[in-house]
Amino acid sequence: MSDRPVRWGVMGAATFARKHMARAIHAAEGAQLVALATSAPEKALGFQAFAPDLRLHDDYNALLADPDIDAVYIPLPNHLHVSWALQAAEAGKHVLCEKPIAMRANEIDALIATRDRTGLVMAEAYMIAHHPQWHKVRNLVQSGAIGDLRHVTACFTYDNSADAQNIRNKPETGGGSLPDIGVYTIGGARFVTGAEPQRVRAVRIERENGIDTTTEFMADFPDFTFSSLTSMRMFPHQSAFFHGDKGAVRLTAPFNPNVFGEAQVHLSRPDQGIETFRWPGVNHYVLQVEAFCRAVQNGETYPWALEDARGTQAAIDAVFEADQN
Repeated sequence: MSDRPVRWGVMGAATFARKHMARAIHAAEGAQLVALATSAPEKALGFQAFAPDLRLHDDYNALLADPDIDAVYIPLPNHLHVSWALQAAEAGKHVLCEKPIAMRANEIDALIATRDRTGLVMAEAYMIAHHPQWHKVRNLVQSGAIGDLRHVTACFTYDNSADAQNIRNKPETGGGSLPDIGVYTIGGARFVTGAEPQRVRAVRIERENGIDTTTEFMADFPDFTFSSLTSMRMFPHQSAFFHGDKGAVRLTAPFNPNVFGEAQVHLSRPDQGIETFRWPGVNHYVLQVEAFCRAVQNGETYPWALEDARGTQAAIDAVFEADQN
């Protein structure tokens, strides 16, 4: 057990890191934002605006060689996640890597083996697993508050069609709607139920330039069915709905509350109306960093293990494979 803050380095000056995760590290209890690696000093200015003492490294290897860094956050393009996560671990750093942590499920096996060999904390930055609204839904569903779960529906859409240079629109950087946001639709269902899909069916996949821009798929779980819609070419929307035989639970802003809207969970049951639970202003990025720091400092179990990430990636792999058959 250690009271010393976990000292963090950020690998790359990604916009998401600047707007969300670096700020979360800076704000989190038990964390200290120490360094940033970027070859473009001008990109560091936005980070230094809230962390003026931030140390700069001009390449990623220099960050990994920094003895004052305990953990690294990796917000690089998807296709670089596994290789740099492994290099960071070999350098003795704990690793929190953006989702999807790998492009194929079997790539995560090397991360699991490295984690087990080194004893380091290695995890996917799957922030919804840290938000209290998802824990509330899990407790409601698993306690039988809506009876037997029959079906889950999840939707996550946005439109980045005007940004051709966005890494999500490029096949060479691991783009596509399913890798980017399918991890939330299917992963959320897995997190709440603790169950794994037995079969998946690709309903519709629309592609541009070698990536899926819109994907609908269905899955059969042992005791319920599941349907997912993800798109990077539709009006922004997100929702998750857990439908039981004696009630239902709906999340109104399941995946990026505060940005999309207030985190609310609506519980509907016969003769009881709708009961609403709210979490205004809760920052799941900060909660994620704090959970990671506790795992580093005192060995607390991290809520989203690499095995959890592997299960979600296996489901995504199965969707693409089903579309080829």
